[in-house]
Order: sequence, then C-alpha cells, then structure tokens
Amino acid sequence: MRKIKKILGTSFKVVMFIIATILWSIFVYTISGEWLYFMPLIAGDILFWETISWQFWKKKKEKKTKKKKSEVRNWIDAIGFAVIAATILRTFLIEAYTIPTSSMEKSMLIGDFLFVSKTAYGPRVPMTPIAFPLVHHTMPIGNGKSYTEAIKLPYHRMKGLGEIERNDCVVFNWPAETLGRPVDKKENYVKRCVGVPGDKIELIDAQLMVNDAPQQEPEGMKKQWHYNVSTKGTGLNPNILYEKYDITEGGYGRNKNEYNLTLTNESRDAIQSFTNVTSVERQYEQAGVYSDYIFPHDKNYKWNVDNFGPITVPAAGVTVSITSENLSIYKDIIERYENNKLEVVFGEIYINDKVATTYTFAMDYFWMMGDNRHNSADSRFWGFVPENHIVGKALFVWMSWDKNAKGLKKVRWNRLFRSVK
Repeated sequence: MRKIKKILGTSFKVVMFIIATILWSIFVYTISGEWLYFMPLIAGDILFWETISWQFWKKKKEKKTKKKKSEVRNWIDAIGFAVIAATILRTFLIEAYTIPTSSMEKSMLIGDFLFVSKTAYGPRVPMTPIAFPLVHHTMPIGNGKSYTEAIKLPYHRMKGLGEIERNDCVVFNWPAETLGRPVDKKENYVKRCVGVPGDKIELIDAQLMVNDAPQQEPEGMKKQWHYNVSTKGTGLNPNILYEKYDITEGGYGRNKNEYNLTLTNESRDAIQSFTNVTSVERQYEQAGVYSDYIFPHDKNYKWNVDNFGPITVPAAGVTVSITSENLSIYKDIIERYENNKLEVVFGEIYINDKVATTYTFAMDYFWMMGDNRHNSADSRFWGFVPENHIVGKALFVWMSWDKNAKGLKKVRWNRLFRSVK
C-alpha cells in the first residue's frame, strides 16, 4: 500500500477522497442527516487546499521543509476552493437576487439587490447537478445552456428552519414557463405568498380575501393600484411626482388633463390634496367580466384581476372531485407538475389510462401575488405554485440602485440592509 501511495502521490489522495465522499453521501442519505453533506468540503480543505488552519489551537511545531507550491498551483487551489465553497453556499445556504420588474413595488423596488435564504424553507437538492458554477440557466458568454440533463435527480428538499407562511416574500421558479427547462432552471420570480395549502382565496373589487376575511397585511407592505386622475388648469409635474412622492409608473390619459397613475394609498391621498386635482378614481374590472388571460383561462369562470375566485389552494394528501367543469383548474397540477397522463375521452376523464372522478394531490401548492396589484404577473394569471418550485425566502436588501437618479442619489441609502417585509 505504501508503495502504491508513493507512486500515485496526490492522485491516490484524490481517488480516496472521491470514494470516501461517495460512501459518506450514501451514509448521510440513509440516516437523513442531510446537513452532514458539508463535511467533505472541510475534509477536502484539510487534504488539498489548506485554506483554513484547522489546528489553530495547537502550538505550531517546526515542520520539515516542504516543497513550495508554484504560484500557478497556489492560484488554482485558491480558485478551486473559492468556487466550490461559493457553489455550496449559493446552493444550500444563501443567494443574491435582483428585482428586475415593478411587480412588488413599493414593497420592493426595481434595482433592489436581495439576499435570499435557502435554509428558511429547506434547501432544494439540485435537480440538474451537472452545471456551470455560479450561473442560473444561461452561460454569460455565448448564451448557451449552463447545465446538462445527462443526470437528473428527483425533487428532494432538506429540512428547513420553518414553513412558508402567509405574507412571506418568496423566490420561486416560474411554473408557467414553457421553454422546456428543468424545474430548478426555470426563470426566478419573487412575489408575496398570500395563500398556503388549504386556504380559500378570493378577490372582491380588488380586495383580497383569505378564508373569507380581508388579507392581514404585514407592517411595511405597500400595495399599488392603477388610478384615473383628472386635473383642471395646470397639469401634474412628473419630476415632483417622482422626487417628492416616489410615483414612478403612469402617464397621460386621453388628454393633457387626465392621467393614469400607479399609486399607493399614501401617494393617492397626497394627490387628492392637490388644488388642481378634481378626481382620483381607482380602476376596476367589474365582477362577472371574463378575461381570457386570467387563470384558469376558461369561460366557465368569469374572473379577472380585480374579481377572482373563490378558489382553494391544494394541499398534499387532499382528495378533490374532478369533473369536466373544474378540470381546467387542476389540469396543470395533474399533468405538468405531478407528471400524470391526462386524457378526456367522450366526456370521461382518464388519469394514467384509468377513469378518474377524484384526484389526490401529491404536493403542497401556494398562491403568490405581487403588491403592485395592477402590474404583476402572478397566480391570478397562471395559477398555483408547486412546492418543488420554491427557491427560498427573501431576507433583506443589501444594495438598492435607482437608475433614474443622478450621482450619489443613484444609491438608495435608506434601503441598504433593510429587511424584506
């Protein structure tokens, strides 16, 4: 054995390390001690990278002079350790995200940089484990795929610190994406979870009802709607609207004395106090008016962005009756998310080639909505979010960049390290 070690040198250590890592992973899986998966990283640092002094409490002894590593080898070791450590950190602990759209304004703003906790709900084991490190689904150069589907793992989530609760701001993979990408490589969205498994959801004239009661809004939540604003004489100064009242969406209506503005309750009250403003009216879609772009995209359900439901959020293990009338609500769950064969033959519903009148959900689902209620693509448009699409919980804003400001004002200093609510 010594001769083999002497011949193979570092190669022997590498081979034994790989074998030991595989055996350790099997052991950890069998005892469900998932957080012990990180031990090979420590072992690898002790054996190869020596980035951290793991015996810092001991007095240093004089060591025999070792052959000094080349500068190239030092750089390779340092970069290798950094990439592996960052990948593990990003996959299992915490990841940075950017807010690209206004769907959560004014709770979260375009240009907010967030840290998202993977441990809050439990980190999801990568479904496509062979991928270029530190990127999502597309290579930064060439726009090619950053992953291969040669190896695909089933959905599994490690134990987390808690469960998704109502009003959590959640990052998830967009379930309605139809580009054929694996679940964990679909586009990332961030919305507020307004409905957990078993909740009854309904919108009545834009008022969100959860289990027949108005939504309980957390401190710091700032919703927006579209308003028609009419003026007389002088118009509204867009610079004042932006700089003083943080009104960033909207423009002229049918003439120079009419405006379509997206307002919070606070900015609406401020606009109403203007002496040249004659009316401020919220835009509504009337009850009973069918919108074909609203889930479940079925004329039997005359729902729209302001009047929707009632609908119950599915929970794992719950059985529901399925009919030709309500199949449009559950079709994606049965076929796309839970991978069953679904057919309708002469009015009868077949699931996996068997006549079905009921269906039992295999996963929990959630209802997500943006705080910018009239400018948010959310569950009203594409339905439920499956549990296997959940990425993590938005924690706090570590940087906020206002592209419309100038100089030092481009940084929104008052938002730095602000917790997400």
